[in-house]
This record gives sequence, structure tokens and C-alpha cells, in this order.
Amino acid sequence: MELRIIMEQATSYFMQIIAWGGEFGPKLIGAIVVFIIGVYVTNFLGKFVAKALKSKDIDASLQSFLGSLVSGTLKVLLIISVAGILGIQTTSFVAVIGALGLAIGLALQGSLANFAGGVLLLVFKPFKIGDLVECGGQTGYVQVIKMFNTILLTPDNKTVILANAGVSNGVVVNFSKHGSLRVDITMTLAPDCDISNARKLAVDTMLANQFVLKDPAPTFNVLKVSDDMITFAVRPFATPANYWNAFFTVQEELRNEFIKINVPPAPVVANT
Repeated sequence: MELRIIMEQATSYFMQIIAWGGEFGPKLIGAIVVFIIGVYVTNFLGKFVAKALKSKDIDASLQSFLGSLVSGTLKVLLIISVAGILGIQTTSFVAVIGALGLAIGLALQGSLANFAGGVLLLVFKPFKIGDLVECGGQTGYVQVIKMFNTILLTPDNKTVILANAGVSNGVVVNFSKHGSLRVDITMTLAPDCDISNARKLAVDTMLANQFVLKDPAPTFNVLKVSDDMITFAVRPFATPANYWNAFFTVQEELRNEFIKINVPPAPVVANT
């Protein structure tokens, strides 16, 4: 009698397993197939994104981050899809992820803004390491471009750390973009001076200066004429690294050369 009851219970359990397998088996097989294909597609897209970023000469750290971000996002979507195929309710799961993302976003609002700014700087490259730039009210050479901040070294050897959100949203002046800078200097001579001779002497002096570029050629033009003096615009060009060397040495050499021909210039007033 007991053996018969045990056999009936075993048969009942077996039939339930068969029924459950018949209902759940196709879902399980489908989920496994989707998971395998999804993993392959995720890996392929991750490699494709990494290759595309590399071909665009994107910063290496940004390549790694974006590749990981794309891969991680696709894997989360894949897991949610597989869970849905298995019959698991994913609505609440998605809601929890969304709420968690919103909470994290609000908590890290400032940091995320700086991070987004860093991504924009690394993608669009308004400047690169070594460039002389003016941004955020500061002027200096770019030392490091990080995900959250940019570090400048000022001409007076101070380190300035700027938040990337402000840099990416503000005005950026890149003095190194074209490889040369115009050095703006003004000087005055007596009103009876020979302008043609003064121009030739000034241009020759600037061309002989080791810090002045030959191309673009320096210029020496009348800026203003008054009764007691003529003001000239002195415009040599120099590389960003030699800007201040050219700025100071050109003024000194011009003064010396004009004194040699007995045309002492008035005190030089420089506009930077």
C-alpha cells in the first residue's frame, strides 16, 4: 500500500516536471540562445567602438572608458532581455535601475558636469598638452587633461587646476593653434624722423633677432601721428614658447639700433 502511494506521488512529481519542462524549457532554450548571441554581439560592438575611437585619434583613457561604458550598458540590457524571456518581471527591475541612476546623478551633479566637460575636451580637442591657452580667466601651458579637470602651468610657474565643466562651456583662446603669435609692441620717435629709414632699420633689426620668425614677416607701421611724436606699431611674430623672449629683446635691440644712428626713441610703451 505504501509502495503504491509512493509510486503515485513519484508519478505525479514526474508529470509536473514534464509539464514544467514543456512550459519553461522553450523559454530556457530561447534565453540561452539569446544570451550566447548577445554576448557575441556585445563583444563585437565593444571592439567596433574601440576601433572607431582609435581611428579618430581619441585620447587613450577616453577610448578605454567609452569602450567599457558601451560594453557594460549592452550587457545590462542583455541581462534584462534574458530575464524577460524567462518570464521574470523586469518592470520593477528597470524602475529600480532608473531611480538609482537618478539618485546618483543628483548626488554627483557637479562631478558629472566636469566629467562630461572632460569627455568633450578629449573628443573635440580645442587644445592639446603643451599648448598655450587662455581659459577660465587663466593663461598657461596645458600640462594634463584629466576626466574632471585640466591643469595649466602659468608663465610665472604657478599650477592652475580648472574644472572641465567651466573650461568646456567657456571661451578658450588657443595661442598655439597656428604655431606663431604676433608680439604687439608700440614705440615712439620724433615727428621729424625719416619713416622709411626707420621702418627699414626696425624690420632688419627684428629679422636679425633669434626669437623672431621670418614668416610671417615682422612689420613696423605708423600707428598715430601727433605734434610731438610719431607712434609706431611694432609687430614681430614668434613661437608661443619664445613670445616673451621676443617681446623683451626686440624692444632692447630697437632702442640700441636707433641710438646708433642718433635717433633715440622715446620710452617704449608695450601693449600685451
